[in-house]
Amino acid sequence: MRVADRTAEVSVDDAVRASVSYDQLRAGDDGVYWLETRPDAEQGTTVTGWRASDGKRDVSPKNFDVGSGVHAYGGGSFVVAEGTLWCVGGDRLYRRRLDGDELELVGHGCFGDLTIGDGELLAVRESEQGDQLVAVPLTGAPRMRTLVSSPAFLGAPRPGPGRLAWTAWSEHDMPWDACEVWTAAYSPHGEVENPVKLAGGPGESAVEPRWGPDGALYFVSDRSGWWNLYRWDGLTVEAVAPIAGECAAEPWELGYASYGFLDDGRIVAVVQEGPRHRLVVIEPDGTVRPVDLPYTSIKPYLALRGTTVALIGSSPTAAPQVALVDLADIDPPQVEVLASPEHAALDGVRVSTPMELRVRVAGGREVIALVYAPTNSTADWLAPVIVRAHPGPTASCLLRLDWQAQFFTSRGFAVVDVDYLGSTGYGRTFRESLYGRWGLEDVDDCAAVAVHLLSAGRALPGQVFIRGASAGGYTALHAVAQDGPFATATAVSAIVDPDRWARTVPRFQRAHAMRLRGGAGAVRAAEIQRPVLLIHGTADEVAEADDVQKLAEELTSLGIAPKVLLLPDVGHYVASSRRAGAALEAELAHYRSVLADAANDQQGLHSGQR
Repeated sequence: MRVADRTAEVSVDDAVRASVSYDQLRAGDDGVYWLETRPDAEQGTTVTGWRASDGKRDVSPKNFDVGSGVHAYGGGSFVVAEGTLWCVGGDRLYRRRLDGDELELVGHGCFGDLTIGDGELLAVRESEQGDQLVAVPLTGAPRMRTLVSSPAFLGAPRPGPGRLAWTAWSEHDMPWDACEVWTAAYSPHGEVENPVKLAGGPGESAVEPRWGPDGALYFVSDRSGWWNLYRWDGLTVEAVAPIAGECAAEPWELGYASYGFLDDGRIVAVVQEGPRHRLVVIEPDGTVRPVDLPYTSIKPYLALRGTTVALIGSSPTAAPQVALVDLADIDPPQVEVLASPEHAALDGVRVSTPMELRVRVAGGREVIALVYAPTNSTADWLAPVIVRAHPGPTASCLLRLDWQAQFFTSRGFAVVDVDYLGSTGYGRTFRESLYGRWGLEDVDDCAAVAVHLLSAGRALPGQVFIRGASAGGYTALHAVAQDGPFATATAVSAIVDPDRWARTVPRFQRAHAMRLRGGAGAVRAAEIQRPVLLIHGTADEVAEADDVQKLAEELTSLGIAPKVLLLPDVGHYVASSRRAGAALEAELAHYRSVLADAANDQQGLHSGQR
């Protein structure tokens, strides 16, 4: 999609239709494959493939929604090998010949992290009793064997030369807090023998094990304070290339691939530094060479073959796209775009590009924010400002084209994304410093950015709003439960009561809920001081709608009825759902209503003075 200088408002329909999502990119057979979610499509998420011989095409059945609910957030929900698609749909595992039509049921359960071994499929299977690593032969009857069992959590089954590697973490930890890498002797169709732990444990998150072409086991550990790459040669563990940046993403999902191996011995890795991602090549001697690419955001799904790497990249002027990068020569590399959102109505539309803002807060910390000015503004713009608190709260600002943000900037709003305390991209200490301070430090950081914009003459009092989703919704609600710069809050899929949430959240996230709580506590209706808009899906299993409905009832009984939009059959991810347009329209109407009320109040004040 070409972004140029044509001035236009981004309509709701255009913002939604252009928000195509690409995920879980991986190599298979002689091509690359990925999940493609088209918000305006009826069939949901499809597996799409690209091969040099026949280009791009869908390879999953029509009207079949590919997706895994393993560990609540999914991941690794398909793989392609030997002309067969293996995929997860709901609580079932299927396989299907690419040249056929019928899906064959392989097994029941909650599966994820599908991986191809030597003549077999490996996967994680979750139940309320715990996790298993299972194996299924690629051909013949789909007989499923259990290799490893745990009452807690398992991930990343990765076969190597005579061995199997995997990750494990306890029910008292999140994988970004304490995760272990294990390995054991293993031959295909055999049993796991003599398992040993290589890395990880309390205070160390070791993730993404992967066997290199040299026979060594590689993994990413944050033992230095940053997620960096390490290598185990069978005897010792050594750092591959120390980098002051994150060489892995916070593992909310299974199946991430933040690094991989070229066939000439070089390693390719994604590095996150604050809100920016970059691609680097690590030479055999440990030298780190940056790759000059037109992307500032790269998802943790690299698929390598030969001297090429496929990736999902984006920038402030390019929505996420699937690209093939030839690294035979990285000065400069050759880039071929395999898939990108195409929506003619937005072709050539001018967009707002962000400015990085640094604001110093109490204790001498700096908070980084990305400021998107109104699309057609001048250098001295003054506008209503929407401060966005990202979800997670371990997520981070994404330096990429977001058409739903452009929906607001094209209407004269400024949008500001804040990397508050707890965000990923700043090291382990920064990430875990929000524990026990949730609803306090995150709120203070967002407020500090808002106050800075007010004092800098970018916004007027009464025209600064805060908006957040999931954990960010909790932040937004607490921000208007105290005196501060925000005139209103929009809370999408919000967490309301951390204690109750800890009892109702899926088992994967219970440890997170327990560690975060202890700061501001539950959102109390009696403390809300500004108008709020509550948007929630009725099928949300991560943050149940009951808590939001109860808050709305309490606010109504106090005479400050909130605006509420309940979305039938929508889960936790409203922005990528089929009701995303309704949510955008409600949010815009809410801000305009607050601005209108403020204008009327101001007019009444002037009339009284006369």
